[in-house]
Amino acid sequence: MDFLQNPEFGDRVVTLMAAFVLVLQIAMVGQRSLVMNIRVFAAQSFLLASIAAAIAWYNHAPHIYFAAGMTVIVKAFAVPYLLERLVDRIEIRHEIEPIVNVPVSIVISGGLTLVAYLVGASFYHPEAEPRSLGHNTLAVAISLFLIGFFMMVNRRKALTQVLALLCLENGVFLAAICLTYGMPLIVELGVFFDVLVGVMVLGILVYRIRETFESMDVSKLRRLRG
Repeated sequence: MDFLQNPEFGDRVVTLMAAFVLVLQIAMVGQRSLVMNIRVFAAQSFLLASIAAAIAWYNHAPHIYFAAGMTVIVKAFAVPYLLERLVDRIEIRHEIEPIVNVPVSIVISGGLTLVAYLVGASFYHPEAEPRSLGHNTLAVAISLFLIGFFMMVNRRKALTQVLALLCLENGVFLAAICLTYGMPLIVELGVFFDVLVGVMVLGILVYRIRETFESMDVSKLRRLRG
């Protein structure tokens, strides 16, 4: 079991999980099923929690375990459960008309990932950060932020825009974990509470949009202009 104490092994594990997180983010870009998007987000959040737990273990930072546990409870289980119930109520299960089609969206996501790696590489200084794990995690965090923002612009359905916002928040969470090894406990509690309340409020908004316009296409909100 000595390998569990080896920082090089930890670096490889964190890097591998970060790569899977990025793959899942790009999979969301190419996925039109709302339910599958929700489940991919849940898997991505679980991997983020695993990354946080690994960083906590190898850097002897027990306070990060709390962030990992809250990520599993809130973003890997509670939020996906609430969103799937919302999908059942509104009875719309597919994103039909994104602004940019799927193949071009994936190419754009690849370009944003390249930009993120170029930006992330400028922050990596191995001589100054000998204990850092998974030096590519910052690049992945930036990728999640950029691709999440692109999804918000590209998708028409209100629910997929909510998911895009949550993925963007996942990028911020990963950046905080890999750069600062966690935030103060009160800040982490506030962030998770805000995420949960925000999803509930946005869920109600999505449901009201569906009831009013018989669609979740946010472009129809232009009708509200006087």
